[in-house]
Amino acid sequence: MALTGLFLCLFLVTHLAGNLPLLLGDSAQLSFNEYTQFMTTFIPIKIIAYVNYFSILFHAVDGLLLLSLKNKQARPVNYVYNKPQANSIWSSRNMGVLGTAILVFIVIHMGNFWWKYSHSSDPMPLDPAGLPDMYSVVVNSFGDWWYVAIYVLSMAALAFHLYHGFWSAFQTLGINHPTYTPIIKKVGYAFAIVIPLAFAIIPVFVFFNS
Repeated sequence: MALTGLFLCLFLVTHLAGNLPLLLGDSAQLSFNEYTQFMTTFIPIKIIAYVNYFSILFHAVDGLLLLSLKNKQARPVNYVYNKPQANSIWSSRNMGVLGTAILVFIVIHMGNFWWKYSHSSDPMPLDPAGLPDMYSVVVNSFGDWWYVAIYVLSMAALAFHLYHGFWSAFQTLGINHPTYTPIIKKVGYAFAIVIPLAFAIIPVFVFFNS
């Protein structure tokens, strides 16, 4: 869980870097299409993509099934008095719900973009340079208010998921030190705010400027 979670954090950073040019408007069409073409044709990147898919599935299955079963087996009988909010934060108690919401979003997101690019029977439109015009597909998708709303809400779920998951992954790996752990927590909290917020800004910007 910790290793796949941290790997997916790296993916979020690289994915965000590739999407940020969308904030430049139509001037980013060519560069964004070159980016998507590179990401889908360069063999090492394609291999990493399949590692990423595996990490998502493993992280989800391990989190939703294995850890839940282990927790149930460890404590088959409920506590007579149980007040979890007294010693844990909300996000840590709802990682399964947050993870499920994120997984549903990933399925919708990949169906809306990756599937259209790779497996759709309809021909992909081309940009003036002759590249598959994924930029227009993204802009058109972000033109639907309901999809933008789902996207923003999913980024909120991601923020809460990262809020607990980032620093706890380091703790799981045994990196727990009175000097470094507070720094890791602060970096994790900043990561949990900046990355989802930056992702959420993109569809909102496109919606109001397209």
